Amino acid sequence: MRRRSLLLAAVPAGLVTLSACGDDKSPSSKASVSASPSASAPPPPKIVDGPLPAITAGTKFGEKPTVAKGSGEPSKDLAVRTVIAGGGRAVAENDFIQANYLGQIWSTGKVFDNSFDRHRPLVMQLAQGSIIDGWRYGLTGKKTGSRVEMAVPPQWGYGTSGNARAGIKGTDTLVFVIDVIDSFNSKSSAKGKAVPQSDAALPTVGTNTDGAAPKVTVPKTDPPKQLVSNYVLEGDGAEVKADQTLLCQFQGLVWDGGKTFEQTYGSGRLSQFSVEQMQQVVKGLAQGVTGKKVGSRVLVVVPPDLAYGDNPPSGDVIKKGSTLVFTVDILAAM
Repeated sequence: MRRRSLLLAAVPAGLVTLSACGDDKSPSSKASVSASPSASAPPPPKIVDGPLPAITAGTKFGEKPTVAKGSGEPSKDLAVRTVIAGGGRAVAENDFIQANYLGQIWSTGKVFDNSFDRHRPLVMQLAQGSIIDGWRYGLTGKKTGSRVEMAVPPQWGYGTSGNARAGIKGTDTLVFVIDVIDSFNSKSSAKGKAVPQSDAALPTVGTNTDGAAPKVTVPKTDPPKQLVSNYVLEGDGAEVKADQTLLCQFQGLVWDGGKTFEQTYGSGRLSQFSVEQMQQVVKGLAQGVTGKKVGSRVLVVVPPDLAYGDNPPSGDVIKKGSTLVFTVDILAAM
């Protein structure tokens, strides 16, 4: 029987969604910008530059904006304007983005959701079925560091059914202000500062940052009895909290023989997983990434009692009593 993916949501790029992690305790909005996959995609929208309401306060990137109520009738097309042009990498469809946003209803000016107050930016993939099409089309090609305002008609938002929980009717055009903080794809790596690896009793891990799997050399010695969690590349982001969901590159090996049993590097995938849920799968991995800084590559060595112990996955290279070795590039957290 095929075992469940170790990191729960390590799936092909273009298919993963945050909700796939099942993280019911993560900060959530009344109206998530995620969307359900549709059977057939309509043609791309026509993108126009207005009309769009004025941003009257919080006009700097990273500040919570205040947006005027829409004036007159909104466009039937997707209206998109770059308010602040960033100088970073251009976002492509199927990339993951990290962004803060505020959303309100055109006709009333009522704010139905914003991430600025939660102090946890959204991490979401610009893929069909993962996010509303207004975002998918409106943000493609924008550079990180940009503030983008858009007016999304129902066809490119929540459709004729709207979103009753958020008070959005099927006729409502939605206004968003989005600060695109960063973007990631299957070639992304951690890019922190290299930390010396001087313990000969521990695996050594490559420090390449080209998106390829770092080489892991496991010593021909007995594994440690206790959990090990060390920086390979130390980033400068916030420390991971136990209630967060992470976007990662990773690989997992068994100590004996150093054979890889699962990885995302070079596979066209990234992994999203809830730290809380990982506690129920490989407790030591959850403990090993908690407290580490976003943007880091981390070596985690997990003894059997914090991994699968005497109940390894069926038909796998992981055996009873296996010590596991992970390298994890923590790209983003929410």
